Amino acid sequence: MRETFVDTATELLAEDPRLALVLADISAAAFAPAARRHPDRVVNVGIREQLMVGVAGGLALTGLRPVVHSYAPFLVERAYEQLKLDLDHQGVTAVLVSVGASYDRAAAGRTHLAPADVSLIDTLHEWTVYVPGHPGEVAGLLRGAAAGDGSTYLRLSTQHNDRPWGGDGALSVVRDAGPGAPLLVAVGPVRDAAVAAVADLPVTVAYTHRPRPFDVTGLRALAGTEVILVEPYLAGTSSRVVSAALADRPHRLLALGVGREDLRRYGAPEDHTRWHGLDAAGLRRSVVDFLDSVPVAAG
Repeated sequence: MRETFVDTATELLAEDPRLALVLADISAAAFAPAARRHPDRVVNVGIREQLMVGVAGGLALTGLRPVVHSYAPFLVERAYEQLKLDLDHQGVTAVLVSVGASYDRAAAGRTHLAPADVSLIDTLHEWTVYVPGHPGEVAGLLRGAAAGDGSTYLRLSTQHNDRPWGGDGALSVVRDAGPGAPLLVAVGPVRDAAVAAVADLPVTVAYTHRPRPFDVTGLRALAGTEVILVEPYLAGTSSRVVSAALADRPHRLLALGVGREDLRRYGAPEDHTRWHGLDAAGLRRSVVDFLDSVPVAAG
């Protein structure tokens, strides 16, 4: 996904004079050819992530369309105040592109983990969030975001599904278990694991790579009384959206994702996926327990 981003952004800089790229050392070497060709529109501020976002806000105020790039914890968590003030409060927009996802660089320790990034972006004003599930989805999402005028967060990961999935971000049925079946919504790179987890269960699986704005219309059309939400970031991030969308009908919701416990361990991304129960086996256990549980009647 990162390589696709570099290639596509380099092409966009040549195609669109409105576009500017702001870096904080991360991926600077990969963008060196673009920086030589467009020295006035490729800015590397060094390891100063807050400044990176502040510069992007200034560029946006001049009419440029900034693309801002770094690791997720540096781009969203470390520079959150600047996102809030220098972009949202100023009424200007940008395209943020992160790498690292929740725990892609697990071996680097907690400084490089960012499971709460989408939750933080969710506190800002009307941002679009893309979480591609395959490198083949990245170029189209980036091009659409760059051509637009709203604020967008594009979350890239080393983890991905076996094949890309098209669409504009509306919920797309991957596996149809029929009317009234429990609905599992898988976001981005957890799709394949989710499908494998319910392979022999009567569960409909729908996919999206655009959790914000969430496809509420599609959700209401597909959901019965049981909804399972699987997200590759902080568990429950989209719970409020799903609950609000289905507030007028009885339903149960199971929200799966990265747990809130600080594991205080390194390991590989695959280890963290297993520890958080986001592999196929872990998802299956959670789904089966949820479907087998009997709601307690009010009395």
